[in-house]
Parts: sequence; C-alpha cells; structure tokens
Amino acid sequence: MHQLQPEKWVETYADYLYSLAMLRVGGTADAEDIVQEALLSAFRARDGFKGESSEKTWLTAILNNKINDFFRSKYKRQPLSDYLQETEPAFREAFFDETNHGRFKALIRPNHFSNSTEDYLHGQEFARFMELCLQKMPPKLRQVFVAKYMDDEKSDDICKEHEITASNFWVIIHRSKLLLRACLEKQGVM
Repeated sequence: MHQLQPEKWVETYADYLYSLAMLRVGGTADAEDIVQEALLSAFRARDGFKGESSEKTWLTAILNNKINDFFRSKYKRQPLSDYLQETEPAFREAFFDETNHGRFKALIRPNHFSNSTEDYLHGQEFARFMELCLQKMPPKLRQVFVAKYMDDEKSDDICKEHEITASNFWVIIHRSKLLLRACLEKQGVM
C-alpha cells in the first residue's frame, strides 16, 4: 500500500511532470501552469488516494487529465476535422508532388542509418532532436501523436478523448509522422 507525501512532490516529481507537460503542450508557461494545477488538484484529492498505484503514477494520471482539459478548452471552438480540412491544401503542397501523380516529394535525402541504429536511436542526441521536432509540430497533431506513440494509449481511447473519428485519427497520425520525419531529416538525424 503506497502512501502520499505531498510535502515532497515538488522536489521529487516536479521536473518529471514538467517534462511530460512540455512534451505534450509545447509551451513553457502552459506546461508550468498545468503542472501547478495538477499538483494542486492532487493535494485537494489526497484523501481519495487509495494506495493502489504509486504516488508517481497517480500524479501522472492527474497531470494527463489536466493536459487533456487544457486542449479541450483551447481547441473547443474548432473541431479537429475542421482543422484537418483547413490545413489539407498546405499539407499536400508541402509533402506531395501533384505534377507527379500525387507521389511524395523527395524531401531531403534518402533515409540511411548507421550500423549501430539501436544505440543511436536510444542516444541522448536523438532524444534532444526528437523533442525539438515535437515542439515544432502543430499542437493538435502533437497531442494525438504523443498519446499514441509515447503514452501507448489505444487508438479508440484517443479518438474518444479528443472527440475525433477513426479516419481523422489516422490522418493526424500520418501527417504527424511525415512532419516528424521531415524535421528530423532537416536536423540531419535521418
């Protein structure tokens, strides 16, 4: 049975929670606000903690709920399907060659990895570039991409959480991957 120690939360978990928030929301001020809200909510709900999970897991779940609330309120006015329709022409122009039957443009150069790919991918340099590229990704795409590939959430759960259809989900994932690849190639990582 796990016990809460609210007096140690800032010292023990603030940096971890902040890095998660930064990864998802991209803005320093927004990430700081969300972490503060999460810690405050956790403090208020501390009597409801049952000890079935670790303190870190419990705080992370509260943080994720606050991040989802942030995006719901920020983008409530425009559904993701509208956003995808509005950005379709610019996206197609950036990645597809209409004069060549809609095939992918040759972005930068071929994708070549060294013999030690696994070591490289797990290296700190790659992680730094990955975070940089995720920060450049539009927030509406980043939040779905991070939920799928970094938080390992199920596609159905992501669709429900972000109020999108399955086809919108896969369009967002596809666009996110293309943007991430293009960014990583520009950084010379791929």
